[in-house]
Amino acid sequence: MPSTCQLPSQPASDWFAAHRSWNRGANDGFVTSPSGPVAMGYLTRAQLPFYVGLAETFALCDRWFAPCLAGTFVNRRYLLAGTSLGAVRAPRNVTGELPPSGTILDSLDRHGITWRNYYVDSPQLRVFPSLLDRKGDKIQRIDAFFADAAKGTLPAVSLVDPDFEHTSEENPQDVRDGEEFAASVIDAVVHSPTWPSTLLVWCYDEGGGYYDHVPPPPAAEPDGRQPDLAPGDPPGRFDRYGFRVPAVVVSPWSRPGFVSHTTHDHTSLLKMIERKWNLPSLTQRDAAATDVLECLDLDRVSFAAPPNLPAPAKAAAAAQCVPPGPAQFPPPSAVTT
Repeated sequence: MPSTCQLPSQPASDWFAAHRSWNRGANDGFVTSPSGPVAMGYLTRAQLPFYVGLAETFALCDRWFAPCLAGTFVNRRYLLAGTSLGAVRAPRNVTGELPPSGTILDSLDRHGITWRNYYVDSPQLRVFPSLLDRKGDKIQRIDAFFADAAKGTLPAVSLVDPDFEHTSEENPQDVRDGEEFAASVIDAVVHSPTWPSTLLVWCYDEGGGYYDHVPPPPAAEPDGRQPDLAPGDPPGRFDRYGFRVPAVVVSPWSRPGFVSHTTHDHTSLLKMIERKWNLPSLTQRDAAATDVLECLDLDRVSFAAPPNLPAPAKAAAAAQCVPPGPAQFPPPSAVTT
């Protein structure tokens, strides 16, 4: 990539763009999708040193897929509930409907297990608005996360969301700002008094529209809900994963430099929580999911002392961060393979 700045409107990862990119398994539609030629871009070790160091130090999952060939809203619903309830995009009028079994947060509450959603500008719970109404006392600003981590008072389960306007690495942000935020969160956990008993998973909600050579494999349909498709939407079901996302399992018990080739998706986090506390599955998707125990060696502590990770690259001042213009990328007709 010419810089670490995302283009204002590209790449794209919604239902239409993702299905066009996938092209029934050929994975040859990225450049002709709304993502355009920028889908073929990549960033280097020099540009994202912390992320590379994180992946090389702890256990990396190289087959961690987004739950669905769709965008942020849809995949974040899977992260909380194992289903999108038919949604293929963020609806204009989000209803208060919840899955029959509720979300993983409801399950935690039913069994007296503590949790919080720490956020900067928009909590995770917004994908199910009724959660905000019923569980607003469980959401706290990011400053509380850093304070709780330092004191060793983090709850049993924490969800940490970035600033979606500046540090979520989406268009048109500088991805180095996102790396710096992630590094601050991981550093706070690694140096917390509760580090010896911590499991942290760093991942993205979806692939963002960038090219991947691995076609998403079939997945268990979560329930009987069919996609709420609009005119012009490509046909599809919820029986296939989305594209891969980076995912690293950070823990004192993480296998050093290990690469897991097991198929995971965000419902693997649900599975891990359910396995730890002996909770029931929410949908058929998390019932069929794999947990992340393969990434851990519970007989040996490899990182009792926090490892030395590379410092994140410092983002340029906003005035210096000029996204690459269309002229810097060849038009689709000029792209050859």
